[in-house]
Amino acid sequence: MKKLVYVTLLLLQCWAAVAQSGSGVKGKVVEAKTNKALQNVIVSIQNTNFTQVTNREGEFVFNDLNPGAVLLKVSSTGFKDQLLNVEVAKGQISDLGLIILEEDVTLEQQINLITILENDLNDDNSGSENTAGLLQASRDTYQQAAAFNWGQARFRIRGLDNEYATTMINGVVMNKLLDNRPQWGNWGGLNDATRNQEFTMGSAPSDYTFGGILGTQEINTRASIYRKGTRLSYAGTNTNYNWRAMATHASGMNADGWAFVISASRRWAQEAYFEGTDYSANSLFASIEKRINDNHSLNLTTIYAQNRRGRNSSNTDEINSIAGVNYNSFWGWQDGEKRNSRDREVDEPILMLTHYWKLSDKTRLTSNVMYQFGKIGNSRLDFVNAANPDPTYYQNLPSYFTSLYENDPSVVPASAYQPGGLGGVFTPNLVGAMDAPFLTQRQIDWNAMYRANTTPILDANGNEIGRQAAESKYVLYEDRTDDNLFVANTILSSQLADNIVMNGGASYSRLKSANFQMLTDLLGGSHFVDVDPFQSGTAQQPDLNNPNRRVGEGDKYGYNYNLFADHIDAFTQFKFTYKKVDFYLGQSFSRKTYQREGLYRNGIYANSSFGKSEKVDFDNFGFKGGLTYKVTGKHFLTMNSLFMTKAPSMRNVFFNARLSNTPIRNLESERVSNLDLSYAIKTPTFKARITAYYANIQNATETSFFFAEGAFEDNDGDGGDAFVAEIVTGLDKLNFGAELGLEYQITSTIKATAAASYGQFTYNSNPNVVLNDDTRAARGLSTLVNLGESKLKNYRQPGIPNQAYAVGLEYRDPKFWWVGANVNYLADTYLDVSSVLRTNSFLRNPLDANGFQFPEATQERVDQLLKQEKFDPYTLVNLTGGKSWRISGKNPITLGLFATLNNIFDVRYKTGGFEQARNANFRELNQDVSSGTPAFAPRYFYGFGRTYFFNFYINF
Repeated sequence: MKKLVYVTLLLLQCWAAVAQSGSGVKGKVVEAKTNKALQNVIVSIQNTNFTQVTNREGEFVFNDLNPGAVLLKVSSTGFKDQLLNVEVAKGQISDLGLIILEEDVTLEQQINLITILENDLNDDNSGSENTAGLLQASRDTYQQAAAFNWGQARFRIRGLDNEYATTMINGVVMNKLLDNRPQWGNWGGLNDATRNQEFTMGSAPSDYTFGGILGTQEINTRASIYRKGTRLSYAGTNTNYNWRAMATHASGMNADGWAFVISASRRWAQEAYFEGTDYSANSLFASIEKRINDNHSLNLTTIYAQNRRGRNSSNTDEINSIAGVNYNSFWGWQDGEKRNSRDREVDEPILMLTHYWKLSDKTRLTSNVMYQFGKIGNSRLDFVNAANPDPTYYQNLPSYFTSLYENDPSVVPASAYQPGGLGGVFTPNLVGAMDAPFLTQRQIDWNAMYRANTTPILDANGNEIGRQAAESKYVLYEDRTDDNLFVANTILSSQLADNIVMNGGASYSRLKSANFQMLTDLLGGSHFVDVDPFQSGTAQQPDLNNPNRRVGEGDKYGYNYNLFADHIDAFTQFKFTYKKVDFYLGQSFSRKTYQREGLYRNGIYANSSFGKSEKVDFDNFGFKGGLTYKVTGKHFLTMNSLFMTKAPSMRNVFFNARLSNTPIRNLESERVSNLDLSYAIKTPTFKARITAYYANIQNATETSFFFAEGAFEDNDGDGGDAFVAEIVTGLDKLNFGAELGLEYQITSTIKATAAASYGQFTYNSNPNVVLNDDTRAARGLSTLVNLGESKLKNYRQPGIPNQAYAVGLEYRDPKFWWVGANVNYLADTYLDVSSVLRTNSFLRNPLDANGFQFPEATQERVDQLLKQEKFDPYTLVNLTGGKSWRISGKNPITLGLFATLNNIFDVRYKTGGFEQARNANFRELNQDVSSGTPAFAPRYFYGFGRTYFFNFYINF
């Protein structure tokens, strides 16, 4: 028995000796203001697989580390990362004591950022907005500059729009199947509820999806991960809305295994920054989690974010010079209030049930089912046999009178169309210009439309004593999209070995999208007749099954169809971690199936508009890989590469979806490739990243709609003047450049930052252009006219600053107040050019039976007319600051104030614009431009001038 005791004691002594010989570190993480322990904080040793999560007391411990210097990273959502130089002593567990995390004030900037995101330019969510929304989860210096400093100028990371990024909630992709882009408004105003985010830049690996070449944003709404407490805030701004109130409460996980989060906000403005832009938005969020046992949890997330806002118009320089750059043509006075004719309303609730399954200590499976429904509506005016109500209609502007020409080529010499050769032929009507309606009536005249829709009631003496409703000539309607989307997916993550992690997932999506035109206001009339006044005969009938139908408020008319989409997607990814090198490999496969169902038998396409179309399938695949070479614990070299095919969006496949079942024939998927190389430094006082990137998009398809005069030659020899759909196929885009981000902690309170972006974003092919003209059907001609090659190669992609630079300085006082300033220079932004103007049809005389070119079209003059406009560079200076207070007690309360003043010198600058293609041949465009006051000059969008934002909040 004594021998057994001696042996046992000896073994215990040996075990203790071994335990004591281990090398490691331990510590406790607390919050700066309250000194409360922080649970679930991620603590990792840089360039290793060692990762810990703090316990309830905020404690962590690493054992069995190699002796020597290591870099310890401490990070948690809502706090600034801490990077600590730690010396691991041999045979000792070094106690780091208290590690203090400060609140990350950049999260407050996200609240400001949302005012920029929601100012997208087009009614169709077509990606003209910047991609700053992807960067809300990022702390990289360069990405912060791109989001918060350059975002107001619609800067787009690497020149890419958001269809090349993936936005997810709980692992469910939120990019729309209609256009491949996220509708950020679906969770707008819920900043506190959507703060738990992960972001991967470019094609770097994500644990949730294969992704694209712009990045992946994952929003996590699991109730148990929210910090327990309540937050109230009130904000004011002069951008897209004026006021915002928000409240959020998180319960934390209780002893019974329940956790919940609720959040609500309201944003509103009677008139925002641009004239007549009203705003009203209400947002609600709830997340409830039930922990069934240690291995299973269920989480229900519900999101309702309704918003309605008035849009602002693009304008020519002529309009801006008369009315100012804040002018908006979409509104007019009615009963003493401003009424906008172009309201956009988004109302698409989201229901999502998530199952978290811990299969083992090393394997987890997350599964979701999501249902989203609701509507997106864009209102506008419709009119029949009446004058155009748009105050900026070209015949209302002074330029209409000052650009008149004698257009008969038999009496106009060729020299008359050359600069400086206008003697006697240019006939400006200056009196008419002075009488241009726009000079006296700059807004929509709602009262005039009401009068046009009614007839007078006369007494016996012929005096008007009232008005009665008549057939409406003007009505207000909505272009509606009512979607019903079902998604089911599952995502697996498994630690196959100490240095190998596998991620994989599969998803299925089914969309039914109802699209129709709905009459919302008869504007005093009794009814509206559903006919197309621009057609004749049976072609006038939008629905031959119900001809000459009288419609009232709430009725569908004009067009009515469903779109169906099925999408399956699967990916696998393997990540390998070694002492000096990490690398990954990823693969994906997807299939998309599109179909249209016409509910009206359109008179133009009587045989190809009603019923279901053929199904259009696209099979796609992707491969990506990359590696990180760890030069030291503070220096990294990283490479990412990707090749994938990408299905065209449904809106581009059915180019004339409002009227016809016919898709674009022989359409192929895009081919997308990407390569980026980075060098990064991370130390406690200095952080830097420089990246060179290359992105190549081939075989893209784009569609657009406009009215063109003389755009092509008809088979009968007549020129084509019509509202057309433009179909551009085989379009290549080449984007390459470099990014730089620097951050230096000069002292414990002063930090300097710098960021730079230099890129070249060009079209890299001469795509094919086809116009679809519905009016040709009535003459027995094909509606599709192939204009052939458009010489777009080497033109710049529009609306993107190719150069952006920023420097900033920030002071953070130990007493919890801070102030910062940054200066930003942006340059090389280009106008959107017309594809039609760069085809051979631009030079061909449509009145010449032999198709000869215009005799006056010299190469020099053509080059002058088709030169792409580059906008002037500009400098924006921004100020930011904030202060927080802690009120001690049993339950401490934190008060905070955050404020920004952007563009303090009130610089007005163009963020984008487009050539009008109405003058679609050389002679008409040359005449218009040579007048000096072109009636169809480019239209521009402007950024905000001086703006402010403040947010006061209480946490308890």
